[in-house]
Amino acid sequence: MSNEPIWISDQPTQVSGTAPLTMGRRMLWPTLGALMAVTLGACGIALRWREEARLAEWTQRQAAPTVQLATIKTASGGEALVLPGEIKAFNEAQIRARVNGYLKSWKYDIGARVKADAVLATIDAPELDQQYEQAKSELGKAEAQARLAKLTSQRWAALRASSAVSQQSVDEKGGEVDTRVADVAAARANMDRLKALKSFTSITAPFAGIVTARKVDVGVLVGPGNPIELFDIADIHQMRVYVRVPQSFVNRIKQGMTATLKLSQYPDRNFNASVVATSEAIAGSSRTLLVQLLMDNSDGALLPGSFTEVHFQIPEAPNVIRIPATALLFRRNELRVATVRTDNTVSLEKISVDRDLGTEVLVTSGVKATDKIIDYPSEFLRDGDVVEISQPMVKGAEGSPARGERRK
Repeated sequence: MSNEPIWISDQPTQVSGTAPLTMGRRMLWPTLGALMAVTLGACGIALRWREEARLAEWTQRQAAPTVQLATIKTASGGEALVLPGEIKAFNEAQIRARVNGYLKSWKYDIGARVKADAVLATIDAPELDQQYEQAKSELGKAEAQARLAKLTSQRWAALRASSAVSQQSVDEKGGEVDTRVADVAAARANMDRLKALKSFTSITAPFAGIVTARKVDVGVLVGPGNPIELFDIADIHQMRVYVRVPQSFVNRIKQGMTATLKLSQYPDRNFNASVVATSEAIAGSSRTLLVQLLMDNSDGALLPGSFTEVHFQIPEAPNVIRIPATALLFRRNELRVATVRTDNTVSLEKISVDRDLGTEVLVTSGVKATDKIIDYPSEFLRDGDVVEISQPMVKGAEGSPARGERRK
């Protein structure tokens, strides 16, 4: 072995801490990049899931139609029933001639106020006068024959006491007396009949009233052979009002009820009338009840034959609610409404309508005041469909949705 010394250099070798540090840095950046990529991917997936959920929710909301609820009103305790009516006089009479003859004169024209038994006109009936005179003569003749028969019977009765005549002859004379007495009664009855007919030559008013028509003039042939009307008389101190009430309201019209009358000639005046009678029968042609009302007409303002509007204030039927006519559906030849259940599904309910008020209808059965009834329902709406109820909101703070808008 050589004894030469080994020289150890004090200069550091190339393998030092710089090489591991450089390798660590080279491994760190790919790791961080991978972590960032994973994080970004996870965030992207989460955002995508969230957007898909929001899209599914929006799609579901859009698939369920939005509906608006109708306003339901409960019974107000009474309702106005307006019906057409006709005003007639308390008493009316069409006067005709009872005997044949020519109109001799008339004393009252249209519009005249007459008292009961006032002579309206006279009839010239010469044939009736002759018949009456003949009847008087027949009565006188019958009375004379009756007196003679009575005297003869008395004489024959006296002769029977002396047996000059038979009892048969006395009985026959007594029977003749009875016959003549009967002839007198018949003649008197005939004369009284003609006398009564003669009284009809004076046309009189049957009651106090107004002459509403005069349909003949002097010289016209009148009587049973020519049965034309001579005069029309109307008693208007009270007026009768006739109105036909639909069958659905018959049980709510009671005797003694008060109604208000409105006439076109008196736009600022109302008249009161009370129900006094009904026909107690439903007319088959119109399914209505004829109702008669009575009202005072002491001032003569009302005229017979006038048209009037009769306003009844009648109580509503129990359990009646009012719904808009726009909420009605016509399905299977029946009236229905669409209601919303608690799970937002649709239920089509059959209803019974008490009365159609035009913009509203009165419903007696099928729905309650607490039900949610859809207004303006679609014709394509079916039972069980899911709907969303539109919630009207009042505009409040800035940024709040306006009335009728849904919150996003």
